[in-house]
Amino acid sequence: MRAIEVTGTIDEKGQVSLDQPIEGETPSRVRIIVLFSEATEELENDPDDTPIEEIKASLRTALQEAKEGRTRPLSEMWDGIDDE
Repeated sequence: MRAIEVTGTIDEKGQVSLDQPIEGETPSRVRIIVLFSEATEELENDPDDTPIEEIKASLRTALQEAKEGRTRPLSEMWDGIDDE
């Protein structure tokens, strides 16, 4: 058995709707484990929770820079990061 993680919503009838289709799998029966996020004000306003669109934009920029050869040597990756 193998597992993948996807997100979705449960409607008022209890039906699950996935946010994105699962690609590359032939029609088959599956087992589903549902994990509910505990919506608390603390989690909803977490300053470390970067919005998905911001993450996607950052990844697109990084990919474009890599394609253009604008990279940094691995030996410099931690320069400027303060140890706590």
